[in-house]
Amino acid sequence: MPNENRVIYPGEFLLPAASSGLTEWACVACDQYTSQPRYWQEARLLAGSHPSALNLILPECELDEAAARVPQIHQTMRDYLEQGVLVPAVRNGFVLTERNTSSGARVGLVALLDLECYDPARGSRSLVRATEGTIESRVPPRMAVRRGAPLEVSHVLMLMDDPMHSVVEPLFEKHDRLMKLYDFPLMMGGGHLTGYAVTHPADIRAVYDALDSLRARLDPDDPLLFAIGDGNHSLAAAKACWEEVKRGLTPEETVSHPARFAMVELENIRDDALRFEPIHRVLFGYDGDTLLDELAAFAAEKGATLAAGPGAQEIVCVYEGKEVTLSVSGSPYSLAVGTLQAFLDNWLESHPTVRLDYIHGEETVRALAAGENVIGFLLPTPSKDALLPTVRREGALPRKTFSLGSANEKRYYMEARKLL
Repeated sequence: MPNENRVIYPGEFLLPAASSGLTEWACVACDQYTSQPRYWQEARLLAGSHPSALNLILPECELDEAAARVPQIHQTMRDYLEQGVLVPAVRNGFVLTERNTSSGARVGLVALLDLECYDPARGSRSLVRATEGTIESRVPPRMAVRRGAPLEVSHVLMLMDDPMHSVVEPLFEKHDRLMKLYDFPLMMGGGHLTGYAVTHPADIRAVYDALDSLRARLDPDDPLLFAIGDGNHSLAAAKACWEEVKRGLTPEETVSHPARFAMVELENIRDDALRFEPIHRVLFGYDGDTLLDELAAFAAEKGATLAAGPGAQEIVCVYEGKEVTLSVSGSPYSLAVGTLQAFLDNWLESHPTVRLDYIHGEETVRALAAGENVIGFLLPTPSKDALLPTVRREGALPRKTFSLGSANEKRYYMEARKLL
């Protein structure tokens, strides 16, 4: 039952009934490897005939298959429920997670977010906010997957600023006294994942007490408690679907309807293993030299110059064996990614045959940019400490500004929950 003082809630979480095959079950977030379809092909070969979350999601690199794939996804969800592939593992509780990657071990808490507390609009002052703008074309396919779906799986990571490490970390200190739910290596270089059930009333109460203390320190006129670190598009789709469902409900029915909630993993932005990485840009189908001239003209129109100077924004451009460092001084945009994205948004309107993609990892960008008429833009690493203050001050950042770790460190789909 929603409480006006609560933002997250315990829930009932489903897990695969079979303890074997978990490596084949869990897969990385759908918005990764968008220009590398081979990754997803290899993941499916690895999963083989095992039940897999791969069958419950639509990778972004396959969005053009949405019309055919979405009905298949919904049918597989029904099959997994009817055949007992997924069964209740936690009732009225949270899931404590430990994820080990090359960046270290980070901990999180899987919970249900009340979507009434979240507003993805730029300039929102809700308790839960988007960190980045969305790409409009990527929201409707995710809404199609969620609309009418019997199940939800999630790759959303929600961040809080907890300098005292008071919410999740105390649970991990006692993890050896919690019931272990799973413990296995993730596919395709994703590291290792362990999960524990958090169901004791005292433990749940301790989480709420710690969150209440965090909330008490917020600016009452601008209370940003949680920011969406990963999964902005998926959560925006969940919010839009809830608004659709809500229109057909009575006030009493809206209180506890499953669609009002979305599964998220809550993490502390102060976790040392939570690294921030830039999300780079790659253009397919244009000449690099010509583009740089057009970018210089755009900068001049905005009162900026391509010249080094104090506070200059640096963007490295790679194409056809060349590497050019652009130093942009006097930009009206506070971040290099904002300057570049503003140019690309304007420029792409008059170049409909050129394709833009958002890429994790410098090596991937350089490999793609080795092709003919492919231009890669390498952006600087964003400041983790500046994220929440910037969101509070300026609103959502330009879309695809940062990544929480590299592509294979993103959240893997593991738990599920019923939506119907």
